[in-house]
Amino acid sequence: MPSRPATAFAIMSRADQRGALIRRLVRPAVQAMQAYHVPPASGMVKLDAMENPYPWPGELRDAWLRSLADISANRYPDPTAGGVKERLRREAGVPEGTELLLGNGSDELIQLLGLALGGADRTVLAPGPGFVMYRLIAGFTGMGFHEVALREGDFSLDEGAMLAAIAQHQPALIYLAYPNNPTGNAFDDNAMRAVIEAAPGLVVVDEAYEPFCGRSWMAAVADYDHLLVMRTVSKMGLAGLRLGYLAGHPEWLEQFEKCRLPYNINALTQASAAFALDHADVLRRQTEALKAERGRLFEALENRSGLVVWPSDANFITFRTPVGRAGAVHASLREQGVLIKCLDGSHPMLGDCLRVTVGTPDENTRFLGALDTALASV
Repeated sequence: MPSRPATAFAIMSRADQRGALIRRLVRPAVQAMQAYHVPPASGMVKLDAMENPYPWPGELRDAWLRSLADISANRYPDPTAGGVKERLRREAGVPEGTELLLGNGSDELIQLLGLALGGADRTVLAPGPGFVMYRLIAGFTGMGFHEVALREGDFSLDEGAMLAAIAQHQPALIYLAYPNNPTGNAFDDNAMRAVIEAAPGLVVVDEAYEPFCGRSWMAAVADYDHLLVMRTVSKMGLAGLRLGYLAGHPEWLEQFEKCRLPYNINALTQASAAFALDHADVLRRQTEALKAERGRLFEALENRSGLVVWPSDANFITFRTPVGRAGAVHASLREQGVLIKCLDGSHPMLGDCLRVTVGTPDENTRFLGALDTALASV
């Protein structure tokens, strides 16, 4: 039987075939992205991810472990996570007449919003530099993304530029991080209100760092039908639970629920979050300790010659090194066992910038000593 002539695809190597199939099937917007990278941190003083560095006291940890003993791992979790929602409403002061939607971290909530509102003709708008997941998730949910630059110098919200961008792009979704990551500042309330009132679509105020800020837009959710407030329990000391929540009017959350996968909050997270929120006084004391350390760390950084340091309403501080030295300082810190975030190259306004999470007093002292060594060596 005569053999069929080989096609061009058939004579390609397997690797080339895989590559060709990927290029044909994966959406171009996804192919153009870079995956979110988390560096290894084993054995390091870890000050790169805005985590609460304090573990629970031993007796509280033991009580928590006992509380998990009765969980039936063979059964699905409560699909509504009603117990957690009840405690979150109490702790966060969620207004009457509004509801909560829970996610596997804030990232899942951002994804749910993109899935519900997405489309090639829809735009997400946010000030920048800002949280990278707004742009990434807009891309892989098929939405356009437009960034409005913050003001040079103090990273404040440019109200005029935001209003002009709203008029031009008519965004379906606007994100306002309050305080902002990675700059650490809480935007002016009057400018925020002007943006909210001009928005033709939804506005999400992302309050991931609310425990360290002391100000909130949660009460305003009752005043604006198109306003949502998003928070996470990560920064208050529960990053390992991966639990975020979105507050808004029930009619909106009903639509987003349709995009939420069932049982997205597992039984261990539900039980652990409920336990932690019943002992929120411990978490609040840890937050107050970190706020005190934030002041000490800020003052110490300001006293280092050659650094530009920005005030922070969050649990991290962003600072600028002398020109061209951020990468070398970051590498030197790593060699000394201290991991912080290098922002240099991530955004045009963040050249030569580094970001350090506020740690324990010992961790902050070790960071400052390593920083002095790094600055001297480069």
